[in-house]
Amino acid sequence: MSVGRLGLGLAALGRPAYINVGRAEGLPARRGVEDLRKATWSVLDAAYAAGVRWVDAARSYGRSEEFLGGWLAERGHEDVTVSSKWGYAYVGGWRMDAEVHEVKEHSLRRFREQYAETRRFLRPDVYQVHSLTTDSPLFGDGALQAALAEVAADGVRVGFSTSGPRQGETVRKALELEVEGRRLFSTVQSTWNVLEPSVGEALREAHENGVHVLVKEALANGRLAVQAPGSVQRAADGQGVGTDAVALASVLRQPWADTVLIGAVSTGQLRSNLAALDVVLEEGALPSLAVPPERYWEQRAALPWT
Repeated sequence: MSVGRLGLGLAALGRPAYINVGRAEGLPARRGVEDLRKATWSVLDAAYAAGVRWVDAARSYGRSEEFLGGWLAERGHEDVTVSSKWGYAYVGGWRMDAEVHEVKEHSLRRFREQYAETRRFLRPDVYQVHSLTTDSPLFGDGALQAALAEVAADGVRVGFSTSGPRQGETVRKALELEVEGRRLFSTVQSTWNVLEPSVGEALREAHENGVHVLVKEALANGRLAVQAPGSVQRAADGQGVGTDAVALASVLRQPWADTVLIGAVSTGQLRSNLAALDVVLEEGALPSLAVPPERYWEQRAALPWT
């Protein structure tokens, strides 16, 4: 497998608290702004050295855009594809114990505000609606759609990410949107892993129609790295890698997965993730591990912010 299909996601590095299981073990003992900036730059350096050339951030990922923008300016790398997202605002105040960490709003006001904020730090190649669902007000907001189309006309690829048990329906509905006869979205980022593969067919259709497909949460927010089912553990033991590598390899086997995001928070986690490139999974190597989407997303929602 080519390392060029991997991207680095900054959801777990740009803020002190997040829901990834096993994240704490890879982070510095202190989680001040400068501590996480240093950790982010360390992982970015290691990922770049390994050949990773896609980095994904979001307005709600704390200071991820600031960290990434500073790193790009300092290192001078011009061959990195940068994607970011708008729609959620980070309101956690850099606290571990915040009652609310992020607030969602898909409105024209929020888009304009957050796009300006993003541009303070980055010149994104891809700008995505964060966690689009079928009931988002975006679908009925012509002014918002027109504003997104203006960004696309300026050369920024406009996309969306999805979440929830109806991801497939959201993907198909969003890719039907047109502004002045042109499809609005050219990228999609969805959760797909061996526990929650329900969006797979919709992503295959998107890929075949020229849409760039990114896969997020390939490790089910860390659960497949530290709480993997027995069959994943046996496959990992058989190839001398971690269960994270097997879980990532299962995504890389999907021909429609153009970019697979990894969420490592340390160079050690990154090395373990990159081992997926050498994993060989034969057809049927893993039995079906899918759980009902509703149950999967209920379990995800119950994960604590730590």
